[in-house]
Amino acid sequence: MQKQIIFRESINKNDINIVKDILSSTGFFFDYEIAVGVELVESAITNGYEKSGYYFLFADTLDKKTIGYTCYGPIACTRDSYDLFWIAVHSDFQKYGIGSALLKETEKKILAMNGAQVYIETSNKEQYKSTRAFYIKNGYIQEALLKEFYGPNDDKIIYSKNLRKIAEFKKTDTDKK
Repeated sequence: MQKQIIFRESINKNDINIVKDILSSTGFFFDYEIAVGVELVESAITNGYEKSGYYFLFADTLDKKTIGYTCYGPIACTRDSYDLFWIAVHSDFQKYGIGSALLKETEKKILAMNGAQVYIETSNKEQYKSTRAFYIKNGYIQEALLKEFYGPNDDKIIYSKNLRKIAEFKKTDTDKK
């Protein structure tokens, strides 16, 4: 059963604590990682999306409770590549399709900004097995594995998805019908 959500791009000071709460609830992130997630929100609030390079999309319930978010932005010195820095759904609202809905809506936003390629990175530790399965389920392919990137026995996996090729394929397929 998918929960009804409303997406919002606007960001405000309340989102600092909301992001901290969402990230903390998942049990996936160290305190220093949560601090980085919060720092990106603060940068976007202080400097604006364009200057900070960090764009946010929030998933709110119908009663305006924020339950998930993404943080993404263009990769410097590339023509149309984007990083998905963060995607997280509060642990109380996982398994309802909210993460997939957030990801799909974020991909639409990236396409609207003339983005084509999206890159996501995560750990190869067992704890992140469900995260890796989520990316694969949503059409991302593994591009690289960097041995012991995060630390001993903690490899980094990089996934990607070419949004423009997928959009062109869908358009061509629709034109044939």
